Amino acid sequence: MKDQRKIIIENALRMAKEAGSEKIFLFLDTVQACRWWLSAEVEEQDRIILVIPESLQIKDLALKRACSSVIHSWSGNQTRFSRIKYAFLHGVIHGMINENSKVVCILGPSGKGHLDTITIHDLSLSWSEEFPFDVKGLIRKKAFYTIMAVIDIALDIGALGREGKSVGTIFIIGDSQKALKLSHQAVFNPFKGYPPKERKITRPEVVESLKEFAQLDGAIIISDDGTVEAAGRHLDAGGSTAKKLRGLGARHRSAAGISRKTASVAIVVSESTGKVTIFDKGTIALTLEPLISRRLV
Repeated sequence: MKDQRKIIIENALRMAKEAGSEKIFLFLDTVQACRWWLSAEVEEQDRIILVIPESLQIKDLALKRACSSVIHSWSGNQTRFSRIKYAFLHGVIHGMINENSKVVCILGPSGKGHLDTITIHDLSLSWSEEFPFDVKGLIRKKAFYTIMAVIDIALDIGALGREGKSVGTIFIIGDSQKALKLSHQAVFNPFKGYPPKERKITRPEVVESLKEFAQLDGAIIISDDGTVEAAGRHLDAGGSTAKKLRGLGARHRSAAGISRKTASVAIVVSESTGKVTIFDKGTIALTLEPLISRRLV
């Protein structure tokens, strides 16, 4: 009997041709699935972009010979739709696709080796207020690499919380001096007094500190180049009252407000659901939904 994964990929290739899709995103979540792909002898591999977890221990060189490109995704569990949006964000940033591309996706359950789903997306049409994906502004920000790094930190917090407890927080990235002027210190700033090189989010110990200090009241402000300026900041910019944000809590409205009054991007982790919401210019640019089954509460 023919392998189900190969049948699904062949059908996705056919659908991509009929839909005029430029690229196919193939999500492979395990080392075994990647090894299967290397020996699968699927046609038109040059149209396929592989999406694999960042933590996967497999050599990129062999994979790159068997596809168009490789995207390394956040290693935690996300909903299927969230995984797709995350991969599209990376694809747009790295020029593999653009914000108007048509893309076919093939994926299965997070962390599993089998494939069972094909989706077709026109990035110019596929998104709604419920599932926003408006990343044009984000990719033009000089802080966008910092934004992507903070999104991964936010997803970790959303999925795992801290020490088994749910955590909600706000990250403000870019235009940090103006963001500091439109906020005040609610608690002692744990990053005060450290030289900039010791406050870079490229340092693993800083990432762990951010996850710890996310439990403090207030926002964490980070500069364009990834230097943490402060934690525990109360935002004074005022909450947005836009109709689209009705039903969201004070944390989300405050984040929308600061992103409207500055050139900053605000990233909010919901304490109740773990959902990560990215605000730009006062509106929701993107939402990502980590699975929180690994929390202890």
